[in-house]
Amino acid sequence: MSRPKSNARQAVVQALYQWQMTGENLEEIQRQFEANPETEKFHKGYFQTLLFGVVEQIGELDEAISEFSDRDLDKMDPVEKAILRLGSYELMSKPEVPFRVAINESVNIAKSFGSESSHAYVNSILDKVAKKLRPLEIKAKRRS
Repeated sequence: MSRPKSNARQAVVQALYQWQMTGENLEEIQRQFEANPETEKFHKGYFQTLLFGVVEQIGELDEAISEFSDRDLDKMDPVEKAILRLGSYELMSKPEVPFRVAINESVNIAKSFGSESSHAYVNSILDKVAKKLRPLEIKAKRRS
């Protein structure tokens, strides 16, 4: 994926974290990120799609994550939760994004923003979510 879309994903994780911690209005959070000159250049349309899509489907995403997590979502690290929600959203709702890209992007964000072992945890959960949500794509990749 292009760097602007990767940057959009990173900004979405930060925005979701802010939303989870403050309950602030999503439109206001979006404005803050788009107006901040310190924020790396990102694809604004993709940022908006991901941010609002994740929040809109939060129940389904949390259910998908909970099915494969050994941790209660309420006790999960908020950064990991934001990353898992983003990755699960892309796996669930963005079929044009290859499953490996969705997982890889989330793992890279976890390496940047998560704790020391976050990336392994994120990889493990999203791999299982992908196997459930995209079995045909995964099967096709194994054949090639």
